Amino acid sequence: MTFRLPLLLLLLLGPGCARQHFFQPDARLPAAAGTVPADSARVTVGRHYQRGAVHNLFLGRHYRPVWAAPVVLPVLDLTKAVPGGLRPGKMGGGFQSTSMTVTEANGRDYALRTLDKDPYKTLPRVMQKTFLLNLVRDATSAANPFGAFVVPPLAEAAGVLHTTPRLFYVRAGETGLGTSSALFQRKVVMLEEKFDGKANLTPAFGPAQDLKGSDQMLRARYRQPTHQIDQLAFARARLLDIWLGDWDRHEGQWQWAVYEQPDRTLYRPVPKDRDQVFYRFDDGLIPWVLTRRWGARKFRTFKPHYDDIGGLVQNARFIDERALSEVSGAQFQQLALDLQQRLTDDVISRALRLLPPSVYALEGARLEAALKSRRAALPAAAQTYYRLLARHVTIAGTDQAERFVVQRLSDSTTLVSVYPVTDDDEKPRAGALLYRRLFRTAETQRLTLHGLDGQDVFEVSGEVAQGIRVDIFGGPDTDKLTDTSRVRRGGKKTVYYDTNSGNTINGGPEVRDQTEKGVLMHAYDREGY
Repeated sequence: MTFRLPLLLLLLLGPGCARQHFFQPDARLPAAAGTVPADSARVTVGRHYQRGAVHNLFLGRHYRPVWAAPVVLPVLDLTKAVPGGLRPGKMGGGFQSTSMTVTEANGRDYALRTLDKDPYKTLPRVMQKTFLLNLVRDATSAANPFGAFVVPPLAEAAGVLHTTPRLFYVRAGETGLGTSSALFQRKVVMLEEKFDGKANLTPAFGPAQDLKGSDQMLRARYRQPTHQIDQLAFARARLLDIWLGDWDRHEGQWQWAVYEQPDRTLYRPVPKDRDQVFYRFDDGLIPWVLTRRWGARKFRTFKPHYDDIGGLVQNARFIDERALSEVSGAQFQQLALDLQQRLTDDVISRALRLLPPSVYALEGARLEAALKSRRAALPAAAQTYYRLLARHVTIAGTDQAERFVVQRLSDSTTLVSVYPVTDDDEKPRAGALLYRRLFRTAETQRLTLHGLDGQDVFEVSGEVAQGIRVDIFGGPDTDKLTDTSRVRRGGKKTVYYDTNSGNTINGGPEVRDQTEKGVLMHAYDREGY
């Protein structure tokens, strides 16, 4: 019955086919003479999302009044939007927003994209002309269209690198975007820095030498041990995400500032695309059922309390696993307490005043109260987040040779250390340490070690009554495993996966040789992603 009810309601609420004229034809509203500056326009970002009481009951009120609220925005003038002007570039490949890369005279890039979205291309072709398209389009109203513009001062106070997006209205006669101009005309657009490549570095990045995407960063990280992620900086940024209720933080939502240091290359995170800040989804019957009964946990509603940290961080699981493996529970707590001190009442109030007056009147007080309440509970949220991460931790080497040392110190603790080694003697380089973390049996169920490429050495030792399971993936080169550990309760606790020849295995009853399963059993591969 639980599954039939939402389907029945969908059929009742949606027409048989997609509405051809779903979106507002022009964002601009009539304005009395002299009430709006000549270089501005009175607009709504999406008055087509306004619906009746019955519709809202079943599908949610969301942010419909905000989308329909009249606001005054500057009219886009490509010659004045940034010093030196902007010239049109390549159209973007996004599936929902219409986007284009526009370039400054000095080579800096910006993304120009429509604020409203059309998820037409995200649906299977058989659904693109059905009522389901109307429903998916309508769900755009769950996002606060002005949320991203509140974030920069909050991120600045938190010590997190950020973009600074701006809103414009594109007039009906705009032709400066070339052959694609018509796709942007009469719409509200966001102009946001593209932090990719050396040309887009600004003084805010200090001594950074480059800007990379997540795929480039991960390739470098897993190729050489001297390339490392600033995991504490990433943990700080992720706690800011959680505080803001920003659930869509997958690896594509990050750029990485590159800092060349004497002994290493460090990558620091730069969040972008804050489209889902302050999300409000489960205020209708059908969305509530989707999130509570159908497993759509990631669509978390921003509330004064944290109701499901696991759902909130679900979309970022891939990058979290790779960029937070070093961070301890104590460090998460220190970061949470530091953020509480930085994100003062005054900082919150000034940030929310960046909302247009009509939007602030609708949402300002509620958002301010929720942010303060969530700030108070941030240490507890950080602890929950850490516990989720600590259940299964992946520790990866690189394509060079490394030595992984696992010491079962006691029933309650296991120490993992990783060293770079020379190819000839399997000994750590003098004074070198790539990784070290103490794990607690009460927090961690499994550790997964990845040697990746290179001739790696794995050593497991210690006799305990109970311990953490350790899965070892050797990689394509010949590797060596020595296991002298013993766990008296709970069965075998060391499992080894590798190619079916050329490896050396010296182990007691706790080693389970699974070489026939090969090296591709995990998400890691030689590229590191």
